[in-house]
Amino acid sequence: MDAAALRKLLEEVRAGACSPDEALRALQRLPFADLGYARVDHHRSLRQGLPEAVYGRGKTPAQCAGIVSELLSEPHGGPVLLTLVNDTQAGAAMAANPGGVRTGSTVVWRAAPPRPEQVLIITAGTADLPVADQCQATLEALGFKASLIADCGVAGIHRLIDVLDDLVGADAVIAVAGMEGALASVIGGLTGAPLIAVPTSVGYGAGLEGVTALLAMLASCAAGVVVVGIDNGFGAACAVARILGPAEEAPEPM
Repeated sequence: MDAAALRKLLEEVRAGACSPDEALRALQRLPFADLGYARVDHHRSLRQGLPEAVYGRGKTPAQCAGIVSELLSEPHGGPVLLTLVNDTQAGAAMAANPGGVRTGSTVVWRAAPPRPEQVLIITAGTADLPVADQCQATLEALGFKASLIADCGVAGIHRLIDVLDDLVGADAVIAVAGMEGALASVIGGLTGAPLIAVPTSVGYGAGLEGVTALLAMLASCAAGVVVVGIDNGFGAACAVARILGPAEEAPEPM
């Protein structure tokens, strides 16, 4: 339940469209539901503006399915995301909860209504796409229009210049890069939009499974670059959501 849903519920009580007892039953699910193996946070959207996501790694297929079912059981709930899952986990969750849309290792149910902001995701290489796909799926679940342009690394910087119009027209940009992670600094020098840098574990021995890219992005000479953890496309999408703020509510009819 988010702020808009809670406000709507209270308005329905005031207008007599919902009885106090019905509202009480809806609110009894807050702030969490205890499943024994997980305490599912129905209150997170109300506190943070972002829904709880289900991290798949380390969970059994049945646990993934059960947590998703609990999140979906909240009638006023927002998007439900299941991240970093394998085929078995995704299959179990989607069989128990029809309507999920899978993109790589991410499954989304009940995506938010579309928002007007344009978010651009740019990868340095094709090998960065699994992280970029997670980022795009998360953004779209939150209602953002997310465009993805792949393979624009600095070893062939003319490829980045070719999409300069897309870059400068975006409301926020996410740079996904492994190796030496230089793409974030280059993009940071070309646009004033909020820029989130995602280091990936792509690279040879000196790349140290993403540590080199992470440190390079943290040391960027481009001012104001925000850096998330290695391979954390989900976190980058959530950072954009926090920066751009909540969606504007539609005005009440006259």
